[in-house]
Amino acid sequence: MTLIELPFGAVLHEPGDFIKHVYFPVNSIVSLLYVMQNGASSEIAAVGNDGIVGIAVFMGGHSTPSRAVVQSAGSFYRLPAKCLKEEFHSNSELRTLLLRYTQALLTQMAQTAACNRHHSIDQQLCRWLLLWLDCLTGNCLIMTQELIANMLGVRREGITDAAGKLQAIGAIQYSRGRIIVKDRSILENLSCECYAVVRRETDRLLNAHQTEH
Repeated sequence: MTLIELPFGAVLHEPGDFIKHVYFPVNSIVSLLYVMQNGASSEIAAVGNDGIVGIAVFMGGHSTPSRAVVQSAGSFYRLPAKCLKEEFHSNSELRTLLLRYTQALLTQMAQTAACNRHHSIDQQLCRWLLLWLDCLTGNCLIMTQELIANMLGVRREGITDAAGKLQAIGAIQYSRGRIIVKDRSILENLSCECYAVVRRETDRLLNAHQTEH
């Protein structure tokens, strides 16, 4: 493994790329984005310090239709895909952990799709903020409202309105692309059930593995 630093906006892989390296975020966040033919995109999952970017390597596909972009700059451990694939086949404990993580990631993707279809922008923003907080060590997110709107696939005005409501009730403080979460419990109360489903499944799969070993 090699410890590297990557800036905001760095692309780890484009749709259809043959994946040569996998990445383990340390204090950063990567968005997995589905890109439409007209260039529009939306986030299908976020990967933080409990995850890996590049599951196609050990799932046998070698490429995915998604784009992986660094949305919160920081450190990563980078590993050649060939090394991970060899370990996946020879190390049963690692294999089980990677497959459990993949199941948790698929849950996040499925719940994101359902949430974007059935829940309000206010609820989607709360879910998104909570999932991102889980990927960070602090309570501050460097993110513009326009970028959040792009990732959720909604209009910027909707995010501006939703963020304004959260700021008015003391849940967040927003200024110049910086969001500080002041009261996480408010976000949890206002979020739809989607965040709890993802968090519960992630904890069940990854914590259960740790308990077994």
